[in-house]
Amino acid sequence: MPVSAMSDANFPVDDQGRTYHVECKHGDIANRLVTVGDPARARLMAKKFDKIVFEHSSHRGFLIITGIYRGVPITVVSIGMGLSMMDFFVREVRAVVDGPLVIIRFGSCGSICDAQPGNIIVADSAYGIMRNYDHFTNPAKKNEEPYIITDKVPADSALTKNLTEKLKGFMGGDKVFVGANGCADSFYGSQGRLGSHFRDENTGLIQRLKKTYSDAVSLEMEAHMLYHLAAASTDGEGNPTIRAACAIIVFAGRNGNTFITPEQSVIAVENCTKSIFETLYEDNLGGAELHPTEGSVWEHAV
Repeated sequence: MPVSAMSDANFPVDDQGRTYHVECKHGDIANRLVTVGDPARARLMAKKFDKIVFEHSSHRGFLIITGIYRGVPITVVSIGMGLSMMDFFVREVRAVVDGPLVIIRFGSCGSICDAQPGNIIVADSAYGIMRNYDHFTNPAKKNEEPYIITDKVPADSALTKNLTEKLKGFMGGDKVFVGANGCADSFYGSQGRLGSHFRDENTGLIQRLKKTYSDAVSLEMEAHMLYHLAAASTDGEGNPTIRAACAIIVFAGRNGNTFITPEQSVIAVENCTKSIFETLYEDNLGGAELHPTEGSVWEHAV
């Protein structure tokens, strides 16, 4: 439950100015961000900070850790899983940070290409995969495709290029793959996982994805929403205010039915953390004016 009274039903905030779900307010969040799903991964990443200056867990399961990396404030936020959690995160951090945002998603995925468990995929674009609910419940629409595949949304090209170069430097070029990521509204049906308890009609879904997009490489549940909101962000004059990229560890090899080992995961997280932080450190956010240091959680740490 919220710990204090909320105001404004359109965009709820409490009496401290904290947003309803992420529970962030002005001065908590840096302009450079990493979003992860797992709070344990957020804490592992935070160990690479020179200093942690702020940590907060929300009643909705979000974990915020802001720290200093080579003199630059960076915020890591764990959000859980799925499109809605990404939507909460992006909209609420955008509301409390002045200036542009650069967001890198660091997560896990299933590979539908040659990438093996422990390898890294950089999503240079992302598309949505959604269950066509009417197909399953409305007899008049039974001839429609059971799954809707959206158009691709590109990642920020410069951010993606630098991130890819950093990952290849730390991981080795043969362990980093680049392509289009499919972002599903489910871990199971919409990613082509088979089961007998539900009528999913997804036997040929992965083949359809590859036919639709020849550069399809991976499946997960958040990147398309991140890229979509980055593209839809606006300064009021039609200019986007968010740039985004995504690096995802292959946990599941869907082609060979393989899964990552704990040892592979540790190595991948270590190398990805360094690559992501270095990418954010080098990004000057277009030379724009950033969130003011005065009154921020990093005020006395930089």
